[in-house]
Amino acid sequence: MTGNSTEAPVKVDEERSEQPEQEAAEPSRRGTRLAWALVLAAAVFLGWSCWTYWDLRQGETQDMARDRDRVVIAAKQQIAALNTMDAKRIDQGLQSWLDASTGPLHDELRRTRDESRRTVQRSGTSATGTVSDAALTALDRRAGTARVIATVRIEITRPGAAATVQRRRYDAALTRTAEGWKLKSLTSLPAGTR
Repeated sequence: MTGNSTEAPVKVDEERSEQPEQEAAEPSRRGTRLAWALVLAAAVFLGWSCWTYWDLRQGETQDMARDRDRVVIAAKQQIAALNTMDAKRIDQGLQSWLDASTGPLHDELRRTRDESRRTVQRSGTSATGTVSDAALTALDRRAGTARVIATVRIEITRPGAAATVQRRRYDAALTRTAEGWKLKSLTSLPAGTR
């Protein structure tokens, strides 16, 4: 019996010694779970932050591309308009010049309108401008300004003469207005310049 009595206290001691270990392991498991929950939350936050940043940058890139395209399209149309005149519809041509311009260029075209009408009436010359190529060289979206260079093919028709073709290059400054982008200046570039 002595053998049995010695075993029993050992069993009780083992049971008692396991309880503090389980109680000690319980906070350790809670801490591990909490740590993993924090790691998971940080990973979700990081993923969301990266996605938001990427989406924001994509939006800005798309807006910039859209503005760039709008400027180039407007510049092509307006440069062509300023290189076009139908001798049979002079007032309509002069009005399209004014519609394509703003600022100092607009003021100059309005000031010289009567002189331009007389010149076209005297010569009877018509011209049709077509922009063959254009490129944006500067764009400040905040200031609403842009610069474009363009190559223009101008077909000139004089009464009683065969049509001739001229090619010109221009540097154009544009300004964003309530009606869209308009030419503020148009400068002819000499051949061989950039």
